[in-house]
Amino acid sequence: MKSVKDLASEIVAREGGYVNDPDDPGGATNYGVTLNTLRRLGVDVTGDTRIDVQDVRALSAPQAIDIYVEHYFQRTGIAQLPESLQPSVFDMYVNSGPNAVKVLQRLLTQMGFDCDPDGQIGAQTIRAAQLAHEAAPSHLADAYAIARRNYYYSLADARPASRKYARKRDGGKGGWILRAEEFMTPRYHLTDVQHQARVAAWG
Repeated sequence: MKSVKDLASEIVAREGGYVNDPDDPGGATNYGVTLNTLRRLGVDVTGDTRIDVQDVRALSAPQAIDIYVEHYFQRTGIAQLPESLQPSVFDMYVNSGPNAVKVLQRLLTQMGFDCDPDGQIGAQTIRAAQLAHEAAPSHLADAYAIARRNYYYSLADARPASRKYARKRDGGKGGWILRAEEFMTPRYHLTDVQHQARVAAWG
């Protein structure tokens, strides 16, 4: 398995550099790290005693990697999950916060391993994930990635401004969908026709 630092480096590469998209509820981000995250963690990148958009701009890739390893992998409990789940849950946690854990918890419950969807990885979630892995070691990561893809589609169903992240202007798969599919076996990828049928109701 790749090291957590390798996983974090890949996340930073996927997130890209500084962006301040008005349609993104997260606001200004750099390598996926938002201004709110810097403020919550007390990270003053510029050292001027203020944490503002300039700190987001000044954030370096190595600093973002360190933030992800400590605050998104170790402290969240993702490190305690079965190894097959860790890359996708980690990547989605960066993208969606505790909703990444809620998606997993709902999936585990659907598989018959009851788990409260509270967005926190505690003893119950760890145990449920272990049991699910033992029951379906070759399928759990795919099942999570599919549930993740479904979550992104549902977000876009409910919020028209987010549809550009799930569907490109030419009708193809948007970044959210492609990102989820990076973590599943290719045979579970949607075809272009299937994707277009899924988003047809968006007009």
